[in-house]
Amino acid sequence: MESPRLSQSHSAEAAFAELVERYRGRPGVTTGTGFGASPGLRIAGRIFAMLIQGSLVVKLPAARVDELLTSGVGQPFDAGKGRPMREWVTIPESNLGEWRPLTAEAFAFVSDRR
Repeated sequence: MESPRLSQSHSAEAAFAELVERYRGRPGVTTGTGFGASPGLRIAGRIFAMLIQGSLVVKLPAARVDELLTSGVGQPFDAGKGRPMREWVTIPESNLGEWRPLTAEAFAFVSDRR
């Protein structure tokens, strides 16, 4: 049975490429850019995950973002506006094992909001 988590031996770019392959071909999913020129995954045109400076950034409910920040798994995401975005969280490469399940959560969250 396949492990639900990515191996720490992956680089951030390779891990994100694996996530892209995992979601490519699903109805409504497109690949391209996230914010700026960062690689991203979208469902029905809405970003749910992107790779920024070697970290995964995902869109999740604000309460879930708060849990991830409190637990230390995630870090606040600031899109360069000087304040964290409420429904976005950065998951650093040091928590690579969390990327797959959190991307699945983000996919479900954004899919449900269509």
